[in-house]
Amino acid sequence: MKKISTLFTAIVLTLTFLLTGCGTEPAAQNSASVSDSEKTATSYPLTVKNYTKAEGAAEWQEKTIIFEQAPERIVATTRTAAEFLIHLGLADKIVGVGGVFGKPDESVSQEFNKLKNLGKSYITKEVAMSVNPDFVFGRGGLFDNADWGVGTVDALNQMGINTYVMESSVPGGTFDSIYKDIETIGKIFGVPEKAQEFSAELKGRQEKVQNALKVIKQDKTFAYIHSSEPESLSVYAAYNDTFFSDMFKMLKLKNVFEKEQGEISVEALIEQNPNILVTLHWDTEGEAATQKDENATIKNIMTNPKLESLDAVKNKQVFVANYNHLFGYSYQTLDGVEKLAKELYPELFK
Repeated sequence: MKKISTLFTAIVLTLTFLLTGCGTEPAAQNSASVSDSEKTATSYPLTVKNYTKAEGAAEWQEKTIIFEQAPERIVATTRTAAEFLIHLGLADKIVGVGGVFGKPDESVSQEFNKLKNLGKSYITKEVAMSVNPDFVFGRGGLFDNADWGVGTVDALNQMGINTYVMESSVPGGTFDSIYKDIETIGKIFGVPEKAQEFSAELKGRQEKVQNALKVIKQDKTFAYIHSSEPESLSVYAAYNDTFFSDMFKMLKLKNVFEKEQGEISVEALIEQNPNILVTLHWDTEGEAATQKDENATIKNIMTNPKLESLDAVKNKQVFVANYNHLFGYSYQTLDGVEKLAKELYPELFK
């Protein structure tokens, strides 16, 4: 757990830096990636509004990306990004996928398992370039010149490689941003019908959960613990992580640290005393495998002496979410919403 927890902590700190201090909300401002009149057909060259962030910068900026034709060689930066593309019928165009960890989407596992696995951890630019892509797709935080990044958007574009930063993964993104990402990718690859079909399926599932929870009139409070080990207990505030927060809003949960920046102390957690605690479940593969038992993960919280005074512990209101559901910034978040909704309110899903 320590190896994975350390990696995750580094990624969370990096993600927090990327999301903090953004005075604008690109996703909210640029929600229409393609016009309604363009939904049924693709004409090239195609102009798409997306995002870029200079190395070391804090804010994402709008950038126009021009596609002379549909890309043929895609690198997906994570499992969740690759599974997204598979649902749109694009598996045969994916030449490599990085970040192959976390809970898989079993509905596309057969296609996913045929893809070239570029690494169980986040991949570097050199690894991504080793398969000669003409398109890199995924989460915003991974477009960086770092050991865990595939290179900045501008650097890749200068190499003649088109990019798409998922709108859900930049400040201002919400779960509804997923539908815009699906629509835009459907347009880029000329598969609008597949995109519409996938969106309709997700919207139906989302509506079912939200309708079931309409009877909940009072939101509960929660805090998210991303490391439950007694010696390294840490809380992720999720400041400006709008997609993360939107997931829990669907569950009628309010993050007690949503407006807090920086490290959250155990003392602050005890003072806030949230109704519910959510912690992280790693479901990884091979040598990176750690805790795969959700009950054991919950037990780490329930038996942690630092947390014994919390109402959530006393009332056994501790729940586990998978990494890909919390930090995949993709449609798989809905899997996590469905799971947590049934655990929080089992009486509503009989």
